[in-house]
Amino acid sequence: MRYAYAITAALLLGGTAIALTSNSSSVVAQTAQNEGNAAAAPRGAPMSFADMAQRLQPAVVNISTRQRVQVQNPFAGTPFGGLFGFGDQPQTRQAQSLGSGFIISADGYVITNNHVVAPGARGATVDTITVTLPDRTEYEAKLIGTDPRSDLAVLKITSSKPLPFVKFGDSTNARVGDWVIAIGNPFGIGSTVTAGIISALHRNTGGGERFIQTDASINQGNSGGPMFDMNGNVIGINSQILSPTGGNIGIGFAIPSEQAVPIIETLRKGESVTRGYLGIQIGQLSEDMADSLGLSRNRGEFVHGVEPGQAADKAGIKAGDVIVKVNDREVTPDETLSYIVANLPIGTSVPIELIRNGKRMTVRAQIMERPPEEDLANFSQQPQEDFSDQDERATQQASQQLLGVAVQPLTPNIARQLGVSAETKGVVVTAVDPATDAGAKGLRRGFVITTANGQPVTSEADLGKAAQAAKDAGRNAVLLQIIRRGSPPAFVPVRLRGM
Repeated sequence: MRYAYAITAALLLGGTAIALTSNSSSVVAQTAQNEGNAAAAPRGAPMSFADMAQRLQPAVVNISTRQRVQVQNPFAGTPFGGLFGFGDQPQTRQAQSLGSGFIISADGYVITNNHVVAPGARGATVDTITVTLPDRTEYEAKLIGTDPRSDLAVLKITSSKPLPFVKFGDSTNARVGDWVIAIGNPFGIGSTVTAGIISALHRNTGGGERFIQTDASINQGNSGGPMFDMNGNVIGINSQILSPTGGNIGIGFAIPSEQAVPIIETLRKGESVTRGYLGIQIGQLSEDMADSLGLSRNRGEFVHGVEPGQAADKAGIKAGDVIVKVNDREVTPDETLSYIVANLPIGTSVPIELIRNGKRMTVRAQIMERPPEEDLANFSQQPQEDFSDQDERATQQASQQLLGVAVQPLTPNIARQLGVSAETKGVVVTAVDPATDAGAKGLRRGFVITTANGQPVTSEADLGKAAQAAKDAGRNAVLLQIIRRGSPPAFVPVRLRGM
């Protein structure tokens, strides 16, 4: 697809300006406001990025792929199957992707994002990858290796002469507020240079990796291009943008060189990237969850579930624990548990400090290798909420409780109806006041509550006692462990009424 952009220039026309003094007939000629006004750049800012851009651009390339996609006829098997040139059989269509990359060696190793060179749809295959230099010289590239989790890929092109290349810098020296420039191929319009500053470091976008955030303009097609510091070294690989529209709004993310370089070196050797793994399902400590446990926020992560037979299970870690330190490294929003564990050597035994029922303890775990991403998809919560009707009387009863929840003991017969194990001990929710935090958090009739703040709950009195104890201790929430049909146990912090 080709895009055309029109630029409209506004011209302001005006006559000569003069000023007359009241006590003199002399005419005083005035000058334009911007004449002779070449100000020096602010302290620390470059007067221009032109020299640096001219030196770096030859090593930044455009990357495109040609792909084949199987398209199924939506009318196959119907009287309309022959319409629109389809048959009943799937048809093969061509597709392509565009992105950016950069050369890191004179013999033609090229770095880009995995998603730039990966199949763009299920069932698609990549036929060719083409690398185009700024002088429009094209090379067919060989895919050396990819790492989907870090979104990195290494390509190789062959040239009869040495190629221009750039070197990596040390992103650990980067500071918020430092100038950076990004070079890439946004929307396929050609080599483009943008400048900005580092807006944040160690930004976690949810996948366990850490990014450099920048306000340098990054758009679709910039993916895989380099982010340079003011010494012309690559300190990041542009990878993602945060945008409600798909265009730049000043929030872009780059993979730091400190993370990228070890992965790239592994891929260049033809090896696979391995990461540490504990086998737990974790989540950040929200304000309500931290309050229910009597812990401070921004320290530690909550264990929602433990995978049987994996490292955490063998170490004795349990659902409901809060892990605060791994191998003497504090777990924080910047140093997430996933990031720390992923970078530990496979097979090493490390101390893990955790909080269980308000008490600190330390266990040792032997780090295992992270399984493929498709295998991990099976170990996830799939909430299937029960929206059964509740009567008015039960709702009134719920509204009188501190947590806004009415319950009754869980009997084997009710457990069988709800699809939970007959050995499960707890109470079943009969009604929820929709005006309370429990209603807002999604608690529903038919959910089973097994513990409150780590203590077993087998009756309405047990639940009420836990809520009152939290209130007496000055806490605003109670941490409930709940079971929903077809889902593993989960933890939900519920605020007390009026809190």
